Amino acid sequence: MKLSQFNFVLPKEKISSKPPRWRDEAKMMVLHRDTGEIEHRIFKDIVDYFGKGDVFVLNDTKVFPASLDGKKEKTGATIDVFLLRELNREQRLWDVIVDPARKIRIGNKLYFGDDDSMVAEVIDNTTSRGRTLRFLYDGPYEEFKEALFSLGKTPVPIWVKNPKDVNEEDAENFQTIYAKHEGAVSAPAAGLHFSRELFNMMILKDIDKAFLTMHMGIGHFRQVDVEDLSKHKMDSERLIISPETANQINMAKRAGKRVLAVGVTVMRGLETDVTTNDEVNPYDGWSNKFIFPPYRFAVPNAIVSNFHRPGSTMLMSVAAFGGYENVMKAYKVALEQDYLFGPDGDALLII
Repeated sequence: MKLSQFNFVLPKEKISSKPPRWRDEAKMMVLHRDTGEIEHRIFKDIVDYFGKGDVFVLNDTKVFPASLDGKKEKTGATIDVFLLRELNREQRLWDVIVDPARKIRIGNKLYFGDDDSMVAEVIDNTTSRGRTLRFLYDGPYEEFKEALFSLGKTPVPIWVKNPKDVNEEDAENFQTIYAKHEGAVSAPAAGLHFSRELFNMMILKDIDKAFLTMHMGIGHFRQVDVEDLSKHKMDSERLIISPETANQINMAKRAGKRVLAVGVTVMRGLETDVTTNDEVNPYDGWSNKFIFPPYRFAVPNAIVSNFHRPGSTMLMSVAAFGGYENVMKAYKVALEQDYLFGPDGDALLII
C-alpha cells in the first residue's frame, strides 16, 4: 500500500488536548471486521465483548520525563534535547535528539537547569538530528538519574500539546495506572483508558490480564517519507515478553479464547517472534516490526487502539488488522460523530 492512501483531513479541534474526567468513560467505537458493522459505546463497555478466559495483553512500560531545555556553552543558545535511551549507565551516555541540530557539534557542552547544575558533552553524531551525550556527573548513579529526570518534562507529542505548555498534571495523565518498567518516551495510549474500576469489572467476568514491556520510542511519531510503505524502516524498540506471559497467551489461544492487544505497541510486540503454529515466543531484545496492509496476524484476534493522525504508522497497523476499507470508513464516521483523536482521545475496538 501507499502512504497517500492513509491521508485525510484532521481538523485541529478534533485532537484532544486533555483526557476526559473519567478515562474509562471516553467514547469507544466498535468495529466488527467481518461485517463492517459499527457500534457506538463507551470504553468501560469493552468487557461486554469478552468473557471467561479471554486475555487482555497490556504494555507495562513507564514514560520518563524525556524533554529537556538546554543551553549551549558560550553562546547560551536554547537547545531542545529529547532523551531517547540510555546507552551506558556507568559512563552516563544517552542517545538524544537535539534541535536545532545545526548548532550542535562534537565537543560542545550543554547546560541544564536554572543554575546550570547539569552539564553534558556531545561526543558523537548518531543521525542527522541525533547526538550522543555524556553527562558530567560524579555522584552515585541513582542521584544522577533523579537529578536528570527532575529537569525533564513529560514528552507529550507536539501535535497534541506545545512543549512549553506541558505541566505536572500531564505527567500523571500521560501514564497508565499499571506502568512499571521505565523506558518509554510515549505512553501506550489505549492503555490510558483502563481504571482500577475497569480492572475490577474484568475480574468479575473472569477476563485475564497479561503484561509485556515494549518501550515506545520516537519512531512512532516520525513522519513516513516514502510513498511505498515497504521501504519505510521503523526505529528499533526494546521488547520483553516473559515465558509466563507467552505461556498465558498461548494457553488462551489453544482453549479458543480471545486475545486482545491493547494498543499498537502490544500488537507489534506479539507479532515480533511467533511460531509456525501461530503462538508467541518469549522474547528479550529489540523489535523494528512494522505492520501495514496486507498482513496476516498470528496472535491477537482483537485489538483496541486510539484514533491516530493521518499518515501515521499506528493508523497503518490498525488498518492491517481491521481491513483498510473498514478502518478508513470508521475514521470517517469518527470525524462525523465528533470522536476525539490522539493519546487523550477516544478509542476504537476491532473484533
